[in-house]
Amino acid sequence: MDNVSVITVFTLSGFSGTENYRVTLFVLTLLCYCLIWLVNLTIIVTIISDKNLHEPMYIFLCNLCFNGLYGTAGFYPKFLYDILSTTHVISYAGCLAQGFVLHSSVCAEFSLLALMAYDRYVAICRPLVYHSLMTKQRVCIFVFFAWLIPFYLLFMSTITTATSALCGSQIPRIYCINWLISNLACSASVAKTVIPAFNYTFYFGHAIFIFWTYVHLIKTCQSSKENRRKFMQTCVPHLFSLTVVIASFFFDMLYMRFGSKEIPQSVQNFMAIEIFLIPPIINPLMYGFKLTQIRNRVLNFICGKNSAFRSKS
Repeated sequence: MDNVSVITVFTLSGFSGTENYRVTLFVLTLLCYCLIWLVNLTIIVTIISDKNLHEPMYIFLCNLCFNGLYGTAGFYPKFLYDILSTTHVISYAGCLAQGFVLHSSVCAEFSLLALMAYDRYVAICRPLVYHSLMTKQRVCIFVFFAWLIPFYLLFMSTITTATSALCGSQIPRIYCINWLISNLACSASVAKTVIPAFNYTFYFGHAIFIFWTYVHLIKTCQSSKENRRKFMQTCVPHLFSLTVVIASFFFDMLYMRFGSKEIPQSVQNFMAIEIFLIPPIINPLMYGFKLTQIRNRVLNFICGKNSAFRSKS
């Protein structure tokens, strides 16, 4: 148990080799983070401010964009600080907190995407009962559990990680996640294996559910031109976002467990951050361009601002 009292900070060894281009990396990262805030906040404010958009699909989308801001807030501020710092360390508590935020954000993303798939399934496959099934009260309950369950599961996982005795302090990444902290444990435990296995199985069930909804959606859309139009307008952005998230997650997970250490550190770093770079930008852009109501609201706001500016000048 001596190691538990000694290890109060972790070293993030993934920053080795970034000294020569730290300013360029800082500027590019800051621009990406500002872009993430701009596109996600635009969608959130547009949906909240327009009562015509207070419908299940847009409420789920608003939460998806908020989750993008939540997850990236657990990564970018610390990453930007570390880029300019000469020492790349993180406290034990800070490492656990960062792992909790990043993990819970990814899990909440899957939960919200599953809700959006269910919403499209009911809207297209069972339109006559849509308003009776997707009431405001039920949507609020769905959203509540879409956040609560990831938080609870990752809280239990974080508690299990925090109670492990550690025999190392080197994190071979540019950020903390529970799996890498668990690898530093002096001995394996059943809880350390069972809880992550349950979490992976639970969210794999989400993927199966989404696949099932799309099988039914595609079958239904083949029989009606109106359903095909709805599918192209509302389901294609969701399907694209889902593909990006799943590909980013599984690519990162597989690389983390089976990737070669001979890959250059810069390539490893990009593969580590792409899940916090691509989905938070692509999701709001895809929905903003594809969903007519949101696109029109944003364009009207921009055009209105430009007209007001010209009238004043």
